Amino acid sequence: MVKHLIVTQKIWVQVPLRTLLVTLEFILMLFWILIATLFICLTLILISGFYSVSKKGIQSITFFFSMFCFFLSILYLILFDRSNASYQFISTAILGSDLIPFFKHSFIFGIDGISLFFILLSTYLIPLCLLIGWKKDFKLVSDYCFYFILLEVFLILSFSALDIITFFIFFESVLIPMFFIIGIWGSRQRRVRASFLFFLYTLFGSIFLFFSLLILYYDTGTTSISVLSKTFVDYDKQIIIWLFLFFSFSVKIPIIPVHTWLPEAHVEAPTAGSVILAGLLLKLGGYAFLRVLLPIFSEAVLFFLPLVDTFALVSNIYGSLVSIRQVDLKRIIAYSSVAHMNLGVLGIFSGNVQGVSGAIFLMIAHGIVSSGLFFLVGVLYDKYHTRLLYYYGGLVQTMPLLSAKLLILCLANTGLPGTCNFIGELIVFVGLIDRNFLVAMISITGVILSVLYSIFFFNRLSFGNLNVNYITVYQDITHKEMAIMTPLVTLTIFLGFAPHFVFELILPSVSLILEKTKQF
Repeated sequence: MVKHLIVTQKIWVQVPLRTLLVTLEFILMLFWILIATLFICLTLILISGFYSVSKKGIQSITFFFSMFCFFLSILYLILFDRSNASYQFISTAILGSDLIPFFKHSFIFGIDGISLFFILLSTYLIPLCLLIGWKKDFKLVSDYCFYFILLEVFLILSFSALDIITFFIFFESVLIPMFFIIGIWGSRQRRVRASFLFFLYTLFGSIFLFFSLLILYYDTGTTSISVLSKTFVDYDKQIIIWLFLFFSFSVKIPIIPVHTWLPEAHVEAPTAGSVILAGLLLKLGGYAFLRVLLPIFSEAVLFFLPLVDTFALVSNIYGSLVSIRQVDLKRIIAYSSVAHMNLGVLGIFSGNVQGVSGAIFLMIAHGIVSSGLFFLVGVLYDKYHTRLLYYYGGLVQTMPLLSAKLLILCLANTGLPGTCNFIGELIVFVGLIDRNFLVAMISITGVILSVLYSIFFFNRLSFGNLNVNYITVYQDITHKEMAIMTPLVTLTIFLGFAPHFVFELILPSVSLILEKTKQF
């Protein structure tokens, strides 16, 4: 009786609020306001160059607009109908005209429980990246702000695209701003090489993606993801297209052997670039698996399942083993990302609600934890201009605040109970055990190894003797750095104790995807 009254009271409070907000959403067209706000910001950044606006002025304008977009995305969370598994907030834009019918294309966008959290993660991490670049001696501030806002536009459009051609356009467009971010603001002389390596690897994968889309459109006559999921595709063509798509999306994860661009890009990228790479760009591959491979090519997925398990297991264990051997702080986290993302791949292809939902949660958790780790490494590099473990030690004596936050994130990286990574990994293993007990047992090896390199990473930095021969002046994190780190650490713990906040939104959408994947 008490439970019934509590539920009734909760609904009574939410219904009038939702009715009011739905009316506002209908009038204001929330999705286009979000995109228009970002384009206004881009325009103001371009105009600021003609009026000699100060660096601080440009940064303030950009940060204001990015935070405004974050609060707009929060409205999506409030407005979202949790009882509806299909896409919501559907918006359409038509490119071309009736005079040129072959050039005419409809760009359709919508949001479900899965894409909602990736959009929230995008709008949340971009303002943090802008704060990271808020330095007195920072060069080309207007260009830096422009590329990050442009990147945010492409990410939001990628995560909300309901058409496979639209997804392809913005999926590949992400390369452009990221190429310049690594090449211009990278920390060392190899940054240009790293940016070209990142660009060429992903561009090479996009060739296979492009040809597979042409074959798919010629065979079915449609590019709508929803329609394609209900359309019969010849089995032989499924096999060919699936191989092309899997290779293309694997580059983004990345899966071994197409992973070598990631450590190089992370090491040479600026701190904000590494945050975006780990927090968002690696998720595009997993998101594409969910949106394209599972619902459209379910027969081919079943056929190639042993191949996927093999590649993902090797990548998971290899990434963990290589992390133990690294001496560069960024490379340790980069190879750790390879291991965690491939555990997510195993969950995505588990074919059950537990594995897929756990993989999505793990990707969100990894986006938070790895972003925080890369930021803390960036703080150390900005202060002491080295990322080699050899020069550090005993930081808990001189930088207790940084060491405390580093400890929480390292423990989260190991999957400690009470942190968000633990929830994602646990549910992924539940799904794997349900499908293949042997694969689940082998994948646990990666988790055990993650404890080794994470604890070694923290212990080598924080304990032991201070290396006063190399570093003589120590300074703990500043107020700005504390403002960036505190929300990330808070989210890490909050989602560890309240995962239902995410699962209640993603579970209906996951069930809908698996309904279309009848072979599992």
